[in-house]
Amino acid sequence: MNVNEAIDLLKDKGYKTTGKRKDILNFFEKADGYRTAKDLLQHLEATYEGISFDTVYRNLHLYDEVGILETTELNGEKHFRLNCTHHHHHHFICNACGTTKEIAVCPMDEVRQALGNYDIEGHKFEIYGLCPSCQSA
Repeated sequence: MNVNEAIDLLKDKGYKTTGKRKDILNFFEKADGYRTAKDLLQHLEATYEGISFDTVYRNLHLYDEVGILETTELNGEKHFRLNCTHHHHHHFICNACGTTKEIAVCPMDEVRQALGNYDIEGHKFEIYGLCPSCQSA
């Protein structure tokens, strides 16, 4: 998803597109991988002096709720990234820096066979470890 698609989605859902909301989207569009609310807060503080953690987290929750952001948990903390809507894939996620790498492998064919008559409504497949940069650091 890109910033324009995200703005259109917000408008379709009846939400205003403020300068802060656009800046949040731009932050995630430029980020390579998952980022925390704290990362976003530090980025926004340069432009919006006194911005509260509550404001940041409310917007992150909204973006997650409407499908702009996807989330994962790393080291006990929620991390966010722009939703990947262009095609079905999964991610390798670096535990140290949050960088992601797309992986095309999906185990769902085997899972569907194993679960037979269960109604699967969605899935998420993530692999965690260290990226090459963090391994050499």
